Amino acid sequence: MRVYPAFFRAVFAGMDPEKAHRIGFDLIKLSAATPAGPLLRRLMRPSRDLRVRALGLDFPSPFGLAAGFDKEGSGIVALTNMGFGHVEVGTVTGRAQPGNPKPRLFRLVEDRAVINRMGFNNDGAAAVAPRVAGARARLERAYGRNRPVIGINIGKTKAVDLADAVDDYLISTRELAPHADYLVVNVSSPNTPGLRLLQNIESLRPLLSAVAAAADEAAERHVPLLVKIAPDLSDDDVDDVARLALDLGLDGVIATNTTISRKGLVTDPRKVMACGVGGLSGAPLRRRSLEVLKRLRAGLGEHGPVIISVGGVESARDVQERLAAGATLVQGYTAFLYQGPFWAARINRRLARLLK
Repeated sequence: MRVYPAFFRAVFAGMDPEKAHRIGFDLIKLSAATPAGPLLRRLMRPSRDLRVRALGLDFPSPFGLAAGFDKEGSGIVALTNMGFGHVEVGTVTGRAQPGNPKPRLFRLVEDRAVINRMGFNNDGAAAVAPRVAGARARLERAYGRNRPVIGINIGKTKAVDLADAVDDYLISTRELAPHADYLVVNVSSPNTPGLRLLQNIESLRPLLSAVAAAADEAAERHVPLLVKIAPDLSDDDVDDVARLALDLGLDGVIATNTTISRKGLVTDPRKVMACGVGGLSGAPLRRRSLEVLKRLRAGLGEHGPVIISVGGVESARDVQERLAAGATLVQGYTAFLYQGPFWAARINRRLARLLK
């Protein structure tokens, strides 16, 4: 399993990052379509000691895959075979869109980080919904009641004006909520113009209220609803989000998305500048993501809404640290690109030992 870093350097390091991601993801998906799929599922399945009850759901492990890897719900089953306790699909928008012009994904290997300005490239909610429904059915057949959890992350279509953002989010909500174990409102990506303005409490309140009502109506059940926030919020803004979550009865908060900051990087500044604008993810987010987690937990209360912590998570000890700091669940993404397909299973095994 530890041969992957050498494989990465030999095969993927010199390749366009988006092409490398596509090839790697295609190989993971291919594994699920072969006899290796059931074998991987058995080998990578998390220990029963890691089961977590959250959002009214049973998670096989507290560690899951953040939104952004599987934007269109095409590899859910294959990714759960890798050991993730949940997979968050998306970000999905009301309309299909190609995203921003390429190149739009850049590695900062020295920092174990990535800069992206993908721009919510996806096939749109109507196309993603049946894929998620199919994946749920397959997981239920394979795992029974203790299947991995599927979250869906929704965002604003780029072509839609901010004034019409609520209606646009409701398109995705009505299509996707019936198939989602939980739903996430993404207002924190830096790659859709104006999107982060929706983190303003005056804008966020009506958006979350409308999505919550529409999700439950469309699904004919309560669909746990979370909001995903940026690490670039001020501490006062984080406190405001906590108060709003309690006021609206939100099920949880995901903290944090990518950052627009470039502070503390060891990569040559000229290389960083050449990458251009976009959200930074990976190891450099660790400190701020942990700070936001602790502040949110203080604001939400010890037994308050769920917090899913994401940002700079690379190891089982990172997961343990987030859980100890008040997270209920933890997600990773960027380290998956650097550490390879057995990363989640490795974290689960070590986490089971650490939690004992």
